[in-house]
Amino acid sequence: MSAPVRVLVCDDQALIRTGFATIIDAQPDLEVVGECGDGRTAVGLARSLSPDMVVMDVRMPVLDGIEATRLLAGPGVGDPVKVLVVTTFNLDEYVYEALRAGASGFLLKDAPPAQLLHGIRTVAGGAALLAPEVTRQLVGRYAARIRPAPGTADDVALAPRELEVLNLIANGLSNNEIAATLVLSPETVKTYVSRILTKLGLRDRVQAVVYAYRNGLVT
Repeated sequence: MSAPVRVLVCDDQALIRTGFATIIDAQPDLEVVGECGDGRTAVGLARSLSPDMVVMDVRMPVLDGIEATRLLAGPGVGDPVKVLVVTTFNLDEYVYEALRAGASGFLLKDAPPAQLLHGIRTVAGGAALLAPEVTRQLVGRYAARIRPAPGTADDVALAPRELEVLNLIANGLSNNEIAATLVLSPETVKTYVSRILTKLGLRDRVQAVVYAYRNGLVT
């Protein structure tokens, strides 16, 4: 058997932190290696314990989750740590900044345990995860702030079909949902997603979502 995924849990509310740790530790393929209640401690523990990923709250004392994420997974970090942000949200103004800071996933605290565990496994496996309600609400509430003024978008060297796929990613659709929408096979969609990330120099689907919003490519 492969070694369990090593998880660091960071949340300033002890009850929530303990609840997350209990749920995670009950899984044979997951292991909680540390807990803390602020972003500064999370950064220190991540560097000393070398977890596979961090489950990170946003609003915390000393150093918030956004800055902690930037220090652990942001641009220029030599050995980035995967971060799954789990927070009270609806709609938290910090979501977009957390994604820009390098988070590989974003879930709401009211998500069922199975969704939390799925998110941890997804992010730890190198993929990205965004709760669909996160991406859908980003358009409605933050489109004006996220989109640049006309004529300022980056040049996009994507084919029409790639732009279609990127738009659907930004609207929160999974590969299977994109395949059904465009009448393509999931394997073909996976190829398109990989090609889009490569062309744009992006790390994962989360960065693709941010890119699409920043450049006014979401319809």
